Amino acid sequence: MPTSPLGCSLPQSATGLASCAGVLAPSYKLFRAKPGLAEGAAVNGHDRHSAGIVLKHARSALFAIDPGQPREDWHRVGRAAIAAGLSVADLDEWSSSAPNYKGKRDVEAAFRTVRPDGGTGPGTLWSEAMKAGWRPPRDESEGSPQRVAREPRKEAKMPLSAAEVWSRCVQATAEHPYIAAKQGLPDGLRVVPHGDPLRIAGLSMAGALVVPVVPLAGGEPVSLQFVAGGEQAVAWKAEDKPSKLNLPGATVSGCYIVGKIEPGGTAYIVEGVGQGWACWKATGKAAIVTFGFGRMRAVAERLRERDPAAKLVLVPDAGKEVEAGRIAADVGAEVARMPEGSRLNFDCNDYALAHGFDALESLLALAAEPSLRVKLLSSADLRAMPAPAWRVRNLLPVEGLASIYGPSTAGKSFLALDLFAAIASGAQWFGHRTRSAPVVYVVLEGAAGFRLRVQAFELVHGPLPGSLRIVMQPLRLTEPRDVADLADAVKRLAPAGAVVAIDTLNAAAPTVDENSSADMGRVIEAAKHLQRELGGLVVLIAHAGKDATKGLRGHSSLFAALDAAIEVTREGDRREWRPAKAKDAADDAKHAFKLRVVELDTDEDGDRVTSCVVAADTGGADVVKAKLPQGGNQKIALDALRPAFRESTAFGRGGAPAVRPCVEISTAIERVAGRLVDSEPSRRTSRAREAVSGLVGRGLLGSGEGWLWLI
Repeated sequence: MPTSPLGCSLPQSATGLASCAGVLAPSYKLFRAKPGLAEGAAVNGHDRHSAGIVLKHARSALFAIDPGQPREDWHRVGRAAIAAGLSVADLDEWSSSAPNYKGKRDVEAAFRTVRPDGGTGPGTLWSEAMKAGWRPPRDESEGSPQRVAREPRKEAKMPLSAAEVWSRCVQATAEHPYIAAKQGLPDGLRVVPHGDPLRIAGLSMAGALVVPVVPLAGGEPVSLQFVAGGEQAVAWKAEDKPSKLNLPGATVSGCYIVGKIEPGGTAYIVEGVGQGWACWKATGKAAIVTFGFGRMRAVAERLRERDPAAKLVLVPDAGKEVEAGRIAADVGAEVARMPEGSRLNFDCNDYALAHGFDALESLLALAAEPSLRVKLLSSADLRAMPAPAWRVRNLLPVEGLASIYGPSTAGKSFLALDLFAAIASGAQWFGHRTRSAPVVYVVLEGAAGFRLRVQAFELVHGPLPGSLRIVMQPLRLTEPRDVADLADAVKRLAPAGAVVAIDTLNAAAPTVDENSSADMGRVIEAAKHLQRELGGLVVLIAHAGKDATKGLRGHSSLFAALDAAIEVTREGDRREWRPAKAKDAADDAKHAFKLRVVELDTDEDGDRVTSCVVAADTGGADVVKAKLPQGGNQKIALDALRPAFRESTAFGRGGAPAVRPCVEISTAIERVAGRLVDSEPSRRTSRAREAVSGLVGRGLLGSGEGWLWLI
């Protein structure tokens, strides 16, 4: 999360901080001694009043801190606020003013498990608020008789209101560096005059462009956004501050409108004022600035309530199209997308400056409604649907959740590295075509051994592709912050379509009960959330169960949630992999491989250091050939039964492995008989039975208790 400023300029000294803390001390101590006060426990009137004051001060302190700081600091302040008695709803309201606000669900997920008596105390809240310039309001009714008798302190200065700051600003002109750089419009905007004392996070606001945040219905500003340009923007960046800062202590609960909203007309909804100018200049239609993507849903919903007939068009920055589509589907809007391949956060103003406003008008004209949640398809629609998009042909899809699983020592991690190197380079893998994509391999077990594997791979095949990156930091799928941070890092490498491998699932969720449906459900949802954030493929490398014939270890809900799975097995020195689950794919053949030993170097004791690389094992070709169907009827029977197995919803019947789809023998014979051609129709059933029995005898089909399955 980008760093954002905190607070406004007020004197900050050790004495000032100590005296401010002293104002809070009596009420705070009482509140901590009686935590039930926050929930309305039955206590005396003084206790209840004191607790109410602490909550009031805590909320005031929280809203003096800008929420757009790094996520770690944001989470620390949130934990302190909860310790002081505030709710997650308070944190969501506070967070919504940040330009990088991700929505209520993100806030709830981040603080769902935080307890008031957790590790971070409320002192952090008071400290951070006072660093930002906050001082607790003086309320004589809150003090004890002893405090009232003391010499009264000078009333603490509070942050200025939006209306006060706005009133002393001067009209903006087209010469302002930000307006000039963005080819914007000065109408309705102001500038902080030179010499003005306003400071935010230690930075002078003098000369900054001021954009008012007003209610949709109009009125006085409820907040302000300060925008730097030219040399001022360079100076702010040198202080590790963004170029847009919000007024501390004010909630961004409004918008800014470029142009005029016409009843029933078109309105573009954008994140920042630069995008608003671009849309208005390109189309002449109103543009509504939301001050951050996190506010886009709220503003769109309010606009839809106000004018059900309006044509609303969301114009998100590149990389935010998926969530914009969800918002548009909910409010009945269209989405205008930046061109495919645009860099992350590329926006419509960037496009207009690069290609002209006429080109932007053409781009905005391509806006379309998102797909309906419920589609009623005809057979013609089905025929017109594109073929499945494969990352690895007939193995792994472009988007979804997949797994590579097998017992320890089977070689699945060696196989995974070989596979992901092929994906990153776009090379064929065991005869399967790949579509290249950036890959991020999260290694959570055996970091030292993995380094040797990479060294061995590069000795044999050359350097790993540049688009294959490795993560070796501890990460947990059960920690929302870890998932969000991983998604942010991957999206810097590729805005959409990347492949993320997590090796192993057990190391990524070490505290969960893998046989619990509830625990596994949380892990699955975390993995799917990561996949949705990336718009690509997440691959979980996992262990097989104690009984390897029963497939993937853990609760059955995991295998059911997968879009694809590759099973790795080992019998003695023979290793094989096969597609255990690949939707709409006919290829279920086994592929033998071996681990070729590569000598790397010698250690300090003179012993050889080795690792392995994957190589196809062609020595098993005779075994595979021996299992081919014999005769025309057996081949017809096998071809007829493959679709039946793919369509089957019965798994693990009659002694089959838990992951194998099964078909009843009677159904199989009936299907095969329908495909056989014989001059005497009465003989088709008997010949079908012979063909099926022959497939079982040659080891191509398993059989038990009236069921069949592919081996």
